[in-house]
Amino acid sequence: MWVSLSTPKPWMSEIGSVETRFEILATRDEPFVFRSGESLDHVEIAYETYGELNEDRSNAILLFHAFSGSQHAAGTNRWVKENEFWTQECVPGWWDPFIGPGKALDTTRYHVICANYLGGCYGSTGPSSMNPATGKRYASSFPHVSVSDIVRSQAMLLDRLGIERLLAVVGPSTGGLGATTFATTYPERTRLVISIASGVKTTVLNRIILLEQILAIENDPSFRAGDYYESGAPETGLSLARMISHKTFVHLDAIERRASHDVIQPGDRFAWYQAHDHVESYMLHQGKKFTDRFDANTYLRICEAWSRYDPVGEGGARDAADLFGRSREAGHQYLVFSIDEDYCFYPEEQAALVEHLKGASVPHLYFTVHSEKGHDSFLLEPDLYTPHIQVMLHNATKALVAE
Repeated sequence: MWVSLSTPKPWMSEIGSVETRFEILATRDEPFVFRSGESLDHVEIAYETYGELNEDRSNAILLFHAFSGSQHAAGTNRWVKENEFWTQECVPGWWDPFIGPGKALDTTRYHVICANYLGGCYGSTGPSSMNPATGKRYASSFPHVSVSDIVRSQAMLLDRLGIERLLAVVGPSTGGLGATTFATTYPERTRLVISIASGVKTTVLNRIILLEQILAIENDPSFRAGDYYESGAPETGLSLARMISHKTFVHLDAIERRASHDVIQPGDRFAWYQAHDHVESYMLHQGKKFTDRFDANTYLRICEAWSRYDPVGEGGARDAADLFGRSREAGHQYLVFSIDEDYCFYPEEQAALVEHLKGASVPHLYFTVHSEKGHDSFLLEPDLYTPHIQVMLHNATKALVAE
């Protein structure tokens, strides 16, 4: 059905214009120590908030973004200070269909916080940031990043904001790894855990696909072992990495439907091979435009954090039973969503998480969403998720009041 751009869509944002804010988490006197043992004397986190924090600070929700997302989850943000990767594609919130009055994360009821990953490229300290000690980019010297490092930095942000306990922690896709790790590392700091199209371990298939992306970037001659900011980014390698991942995010039938039937060959790379059909042209376009809005060094660090994700080890637990036993003791409720046609986080991965919850006697609800949109369903189809999220948030609020 054709819809005029002048006709408001039910999922269009009502948040309006928003601004990214920044919080310094580490200084020379109190450096941030990564799980790898490396440390930084300066760590800054970029974040945004939506909805008002209530008087007793009990209505806060922490949202972890997906792989290439940002702190900008809702509304319109046209500019982030000194950020070369903030393109027009970044201006609308990446989760607009889910955040706002009456939506899944209802901003008339809840205070939603979303922060850019530590190691990111949208304002949080990352490889493309300036190192205050040298006046140059961190580049290859930036530490290795784990999911637990990202989670700890966001727990520190909550400390700075004066929020001791969350109503819920939410994470779609790779953000679900952060949500689960937050809940099991800081069990006393949340009540509800919502994991959407995510998992609890990295599968062999995912590690292979992530390795392909890493090698695509590292084998670009422009990569220069990560020290490319003065000589030019590894755009071909980053384009290839994005194409490798994109086919897992979008259902293959949807790729064919989305692809324009005009065959366009990018003129500045891939000059030898000429795209001969609309699907190839679409994939080349997806890879090319991504290089304008993302940093290759950040891409590698998120790939590594995902590939090496170990919730038991990163949570300092003996085993999965010990890890999820923390959720049982803290009185957590889990809401877990699978997408039946997901080629990125297969339904078996959510089933594995649910088995751990069952084994630890953690209360949970588990839904399978039937969608032809694949992994991207969590971005595009709010009606399939919103009723369940609203009910669980309502119940969590009632339980909190009853305490």
